[in-house]
Amino acid sequence: MPVEATQLVDDVMRRWPTTIRVFLNHRMHCVGCPITCFHTVADACREHGVDQVKFLSELSAVIKGQAVTSPESGPKAIVARWPA
Repeated sequence: MPVEATQLVDDVMRRWPTTIRVFLNHRMHCVGCPITCFHTVADACREHGVDQVKFLSELSAVIKGQAVTSPESGPKAIVARWPA
């Protein structure tokens, strides 16, 4: 099942822990936030001003085990994949 904008942030991070890095790369400090069990991915993107389509694409890439570029470091910087 691919990640969707309607899924709760907490559910996404618990099911696919490797996605935590994507949240952090976008300066979304959702890890440990009490609202993650109420906010969907779409809510989090809207609250943090993150492009939802791009963000979902990055989440999907990490879930599939692919490297993702970091938005802060530019397109050449690759973020290491966390061990599964």
